[in-house]
Amino acid sequence: MSDTGKIIPPSPSASAYAAEADRPLIQASDDPFTLLGQWLAEARENEPNDGNAMSLATVDAEGMPDVRIVLLKSITEGGMAFYTNFESQKGAQLMAHPKAALCFHWKSMRRQVRVRGRVERVSDAEADTYFSSRAAQSRISAIASDQSRPLESRAVFEQRIAEISSIYGDDDDIPRPDYWGGFRLMPTEIEFWQDQAFRMHDRLRFYREGDGWRTARLYP
Repeated sequence: MSDTGKIIPPSPSASAYAAEADRPLIQASDDPFTLLGQWLAEARENEPNDGNAMSLATVDAEGMPDVRIVLLKSITEGGMAFYTNFESQKGAQLMAHPKAALCFHWKSMRRQVRVRGRVERVSDAEADTYFSSRAAQSRISAIASDQSRPLESRAVFEQRIAEISSIYGDDDDIPRPDYWGGFRLMPTEIEFWQDQAFRMHDRLRFYREGDGWRTARLYP
């Protein structure tokens, strides 16, 4: 293939951008969680699916980064919680290096939110509550999965699920295993990005200062 860059779509035309010319800028506030909650609510209504999906970036023992998509399961002023197997790659990385970054990207809304901060485990009680809210088969899959580790064949995994299913039968009281739970990222920075006409994008950064937040608008 020639090096002409033709596989990359061109920038929108002037006429396409004209429809966005009057898009309002992001409004600064004292509380980024309120704004994030509003954007998440709009994403749930407008995105085709998984408006709570976010990229989670971590680093391994050698400092090599990893990134994958996870689902945000709760948001409070204390932070943003998600769940996983503690023995998975991301679980082990977060245990060893309890700092991470998140990124939401809502393509249909042309918005993005980037978050950085420290990470801690959620309480066992909180993890139990969330685990019990999942479908029974999803809980069985979580118990059966040695997440991130080599799998001999799909048949082996399906057999393990069948065996665990036979243990619990129709019982909905399936306990959370010790190796499965949640993490909460407590932000020190939250940056909101919104598409604007002719690449004059709007970026508003919140950053911790003492017990409160300060804001700075950034060049796109």
